[in-house]
Amino acid sequence: MGDELLTADEVAARLRATPRFVRRLVSERRIEFVKVGRLVRFEPAAVVHYIDSHRVAPTDRAAIRAYVRGAH
Repeated sequence: MGDELLTADEVAARLRATPRFVRRLVSERRIEFVKVGRLVRFEPAAVVHYIDSHRVAPTDRAAIRAYVRGAH
């Protein structure tokens, strides 16, 4: 394992969020983490995966209308 493990504060800085938000992600099991004794650490790849899995692709109005028409 060549990557360093990140702390919750470091993950929060990368996400531009608060450490409290990262702790909530952990408690809700929404991000992969590693327990090192009592400490919670994160692999950089897990942070990238979290970001990629929450990416929202842009769409246009025509695609939305087509989707809504197909739903009825």
